[in-house]
Amino acid sequence: MSAGPEILNAPRTAPPLLWEQFAQHAEASPERTAVHDRGVDVSYGELHARAERFAAWLESIGCLPGDRVVLLLPNSATYVAAWLGILRAGAAVVAVNPDSTAEEIAFVIRDCRPVAAVLDPKGMGRFADALHTLNQLGEPLPLYLVYTGAASAASDLSGGRILPWDFATSDAPAAGPLPAGNSLAQIIYTSGTTGPPKGVMLSHANIAANCAAILSYLSLTEHDSVLVVLPFYYSYGNSLLFTHLACGGRLVLAPDFVFLNRVLDLLQKQEVTGFAGVPSSYALLLQRSDLKSRTFPSLRYLTCAGGSLPRAHVNAVRETLPKAELFLMYGQTEATARLSTLLPEDLDRKAGSIGRGIDGVTLQVLDDAGVSVPPGEVGEIVASGDNVMAGYWNDPAGTQRTLGPQGLHTGDLATIDDEGFIFIVGRSNDLIKSGAFRVHPLEIEASIIEVAGVAEAAVVGMDDPVWGERPVAFVVPAADAPADLAARVMTHCRVRLARHKQPREVEIVDCLPRTASGKVRRSQLKSNAAEHQLPQGPANA
Repeated sequence: MSAGPEILNAPRTAPPLLWEQFAQHAEASPERTAVHDRGVDVSYGELHARAERFAAWLESIGCLPGDRVVLLLPNSATYVAAWLGILRAGAAVVAVNPDSTAEEIAFVIRDCRPVAAVLDPKGMGRFADALHTLNQLGEPLPLYLVYTGAASAASDLSGGRILPWDFATSDAPAAGPLPAGNSLAQIIYTSGTTGPPKGVMLSHANIAANCAAILSYLSLTEHDSVLVVLPFYYSYGNSLLFTHLACGGRLVLAPDFVFLNRVLDLLQKQEVTGFAGVPSSYALLLQRSDLKSRTFPSLRYLTCAGGSLPRAHVNAVRETLPKAELFLMYGQTEATARLSTLLPEDLDRKAGSIGRGIDGVTLQVLDDAGVSVPPGEVGEIVASGDNVMAGYWNDPAGTQRTLGPQGLHTGDLATIDDEGFIFIVGRSNDLIKSGAFRVHPLEIEASIIEVAGVAEAAVVGMDDPVWGERPVAFVVPAADAPADLAARVMTHCRVRLARHKQPREVEIVDCLPRTASGKVRRSQLKSNAAEHQLPQGPANA
């Protein structure tokens, strides 16, 4: 087993590393609840003990600093303990979506070459298929497999290195030294919306830097708790994990986000102080739950990232939950999680903005020559700070394209005003090239979402024999949407948008295809539309 690369971009004045902060809380308040998981409370003391024992087991199998350990688990107290134990051992967490296909799992384990994996019963069969695929390719991978749940669930696995989670956490505490700030802590694989997933390498110092900034602007303390509906393998969900363990807070795990009113029951019963969601989370709660008829006296803050929250939803959230402050945030996996936030006091005067860079982060909007654009002109957001990744695992060319002398090239196009507030206009690879014009889908989507009866909208560019590309809109209707919603959207856009920005077709759909992290899969929308051979004339109304 070989150690991973040393990461050299640790901050000069480094905040405490996550394990150190977590261990301090475990020592000072061992009985305080760290995780509430399906009706069971796990204390800081117990969580610390489980993590230490798992770290000791990793040491016992010869796991070296920088070695990778895969987590194929849903959100759970076991996930949290394993995540902490891997960090304590100096290894690197590689969290994988537990719903991944065998092919997707095979890609990750072939790329990162883990020494061990912790598996949930539901994922064991697919993990076994992935290993079988690698064996057939002549690339066998010897690794230890730790399974949770009943022993019978491990029947799909084969080999001599298989053991239950309880056995892997039954030894003495870890004895090895704590990891250094510049060592590899996590590899988070991106969604792969524009190609194969890329493994983002994050150091302990990256996590500590981003954690300190988030704790500051949210004013998180040991009295806070967050309802977790986002998966931990996703960078936004991962940030909930490390921030609340660092401040001594509590993670309240929601079983799933399908039964919305049960989620609200948990929010009330556990007296949670914070809720974190992506735009679709808020759209669903507003449209398909009884959120508006309930009260949440303990709820003090709300956060939204992973995309733009439509203005109508911003207003509805604030009207429905007037005592909870709403923070609109922007970030990337390559920046650990967070780059900017629009504070509650700026929501009205800077509507549509992603705010300004958080503590320790510098955001610039640059033209193609790397020069700052004047206010109002479009450029690319380039970020720098101690939270920016070291690079992509096994991808030096991709790293070189993304990390330049001025920082992390986000691929997001934006304008900046004279106060430093940034307004995203779209992704560089999402631009619709219609004739001589370049159209940003977000501008069209923002107009569509204003129409009564629209729950969500996404716009893509479809091939056009005359214009090159034409805008096509996909609209998810609200429960009370009128039958002629598509026609209303077209009429509204004719009034609000220039001719070249108006969608040529409007398709009503049940839902928008999304990545595991909640981002719209525009490429899938385009392929779906191409298969249906949408007409190139008026709207499908």
